[in-house]
Amino acid sequence: MVRRFADRPLGSETVDRILASALRAPSAGFAQGWAFLALTEPEDLDRFWPFVPNQVRHTPDLRNAPLVVIPLAHKAAYLERYAEPDKRWEDRAESRWPAPYWHIDTGMAALMMLLTAVDEGLGAFFFWIMPPVSELEVDGAVQVHLAALRAEFGIPDDFTPIGAIAVGHRATDLEPQDPRLSHRRRSMADVVHRGGWGRH
Repeated sequence: MVRRFADRPLGSETVDRILASALRAPSAGFAQGWAFLALTEPEDLDRFWPFVPNQVRHTPDLRNAPLVVIPLAHKAAYLERYAEPDKRWEDRAESRWPAPYWHIDTGMAALMMLLTAVDEGLGAFFFWIMPPVSELEVDGAVQVHLAALRAEFGIPDDFTPIGAIAVGHRATDLEPQDPRLSHRRRSMADVVHRGGWGRH
C-alpha cells in the first residue's frame, strides 16, 4: 500500500484498464453486485477528500492521487439473483448466506484494481471512509457520514461503500517502511493450518 503520491496525472487508458480489471473479479452466482464511483476530475476529488479527514490529516500527499475509486456493494443484486429459478431462494433470506458475499465480491474487485495498479507501475492504497476520530464515539456517526457521502455523489441508498482506493504515481521520496511493521507481519506458521487446526 502506498499512502503518498506524486502530483502527476494518469492517462485515461490507464484509468480504464484499472477499472476494467474489477469486472473480472469472482462473483457468487455471477451476480456482479457491485458498482464503482471513479473520481478523476479535480473538482470531484476536492468534494471527496473531506469525507476521509483522518487519512488526509495523517498523509496529506494522499490528495495528490489522480484517481480515487469507491467500490460499492449491492446486496439486492445477490438476493435477487439467488431468487431466480436456478437457485430458488425465493424468500431472499439473508440467513441462507454463509457470509455477506456482496461485500466479499466487491472486496475482490477492489483487489483486482489494486493489483492492476501495481502491474501498471503505480502505487495504490485501500482505506476506509470514516468521520473524524472525534466523532466516532457518537452512535450512528459512521452511518450519518456515509449518508452524507451518498448525498454528495448521488449514490443510491442500496449501494454500500466498502472503502476507497487511491491510485497514482508513488512519491519519489517515500520513506523506508517502518521496521516495526515487519515485526508485526504474521508468519505462515501463525496463520496456515495444514489438514486441521493447529497443524503447521
